[in-house]
Amino acid sequence: MARIALATCRPGPEVSVDPDLPVLIEALREAGADAVGVEWDRAGVDWRGFDLVVIRSTWDYSWRSAEFVEWVQACGKATRLANPADVVRWNVDKRYLGELAAAGVPVVPTRYVAPGEPAGLPRDREYVVKPTSGAGARFAARYTPDQHDIAVRHLQRMHAEGFTAMVQPYVTGIDVAGERALQFFGGRLLHASRKGAVLARGTAYDERKVAHPGLEVWRPTDAELAVAERALGAVPGAPGLLYARVDLVDGEDGQPRVMELELVEPHLFLSLHTASVPKVVAAVLAAARG
Repeated sequence: MARIALATCRPGPEVSVDPDLPVLIEALREAGADAVGVEWDRAGVDWRGFDLVVIRSTWDYSWRSAEFVEWVQACGKATRLANPADVVRWNVDKRYLGELAAAGVPVVPTRYVAPGEPAGLPRDREYVVKPTSGAGARFAARYTPDQHDIAVRHLQRMHAEGFTAMVQPYVTGIDVAGERALQFFGGRLLHASRKGAVLARGTAYDERKVAHPGLEVWRPTDAELAVAERALGAVPGAPGLLYARVDLVDGEDGQPRVMELELVEPHLFLSLHTASVPKVVAAVLAAARG
């Protein structure tokens, strides 16, 4: 009997409840595994006692990214961790988008502004400011050129907390075609979803957002699948990933571009894709067997 931990986080006012967690635990137990949900920062856990630790809803990690990375590295040494520690460490910092772009992957154009660097915000178009370590649109906001002073204060707040900022053009294609999330599990496309725009005009950066508005089942196009596979192929070391989610939007040319590559703790949307549960269980059990 494989002993499997699904790593999650403690409930809190700014942390969403993971609806997939009880579904996966029950399905794994029905398949013969000893599966439990464990908070990643719970004291006294002997991670060596698990055959596999699967990072699932550690959705508070962006508040404590350095601590989280330390846990990932320690857990990866103690037992088999999915995804691998090196992949997680690379993916928690969204400066990976620059590396994907350098590898020829079409991504949303991104400029990084570290603490102490000039803002250099766009004066001719709408844009987005968000941190390089974040989840659920936390500390993200959309601005027009005439909101320059507000955006600068946003940058100053992030810099004061030690964050490097990302500045991206607001991709207007998301208002038409939405954002598509292609979910991979066990090296294969599992399912895909589409959602509406998360960042509405006038929503403050420190206001809580609805992370997945208007979520619906989506059938990915050949072009979307090709871009997603290119992004996964550019992950350093080309590791075997248990899970991955590639978030795509249409660029100004109408072609798909990578908005984010989620390799840490992506929501699986299993309530929308119930037929995917057995496939996820099979892949997790295979990973536990090594």
